[in-house]
Amino acid sequence: MSVGIGDRAPDFTLAGSGGGTYSLADYAGHPVVIVFYPGDDTPVCTKQLNSYNNDLSEFEQVGAQILAISAQDVASHDKFSGKHGFGFPLLADADKAVAALYGTLGPLGFPRRSVFVVDAGGIIRYAHRAIAGLTFRPVSELVQAVKNASS
Repeated sequence: MSVGIGDRAPDFTLAGSGGGTYSLADYAGHPVVIVFYPGDDTPVCTKQLNSYNNDLSEFEQVGAQILAISAQDVASHDKFSGKHGFGFPLLADADKAVAALYGTLGPLGFPRRSVFVVDAGGIIRYAHRAIAGLTFRPVSELVQAVKNASS
């Protein structure tokens, strides 16, 4: 059973890039865009996270925080983030427990590229789980989902 639109977003606490620890609860009262991505320094993931970073001001204008989650460790995230200068944390879900909570694990336990928009009250208002993961959701679609969640 995985979570979907209208469900309370499962809370989590994960270590992240820059030495921080991040919990979904830390952002209560603000919308959050949770991005599950398969791997650091892979072609599509790099393009996806750079796209979100390049348009970070659009997320900031709607008050949304991006939290990007994958199974690599913090050292890998620090290297990846440092290389690209991401303005949002990369969180280490090494045991894939958070990915499992959100239903983003595909066949054989491989993570699927997925995005969730959680509103200020902690409710999931947008959910997209990619089947192949060769493409990603555009900034404009995610920003609109945040706006819709706030209205």
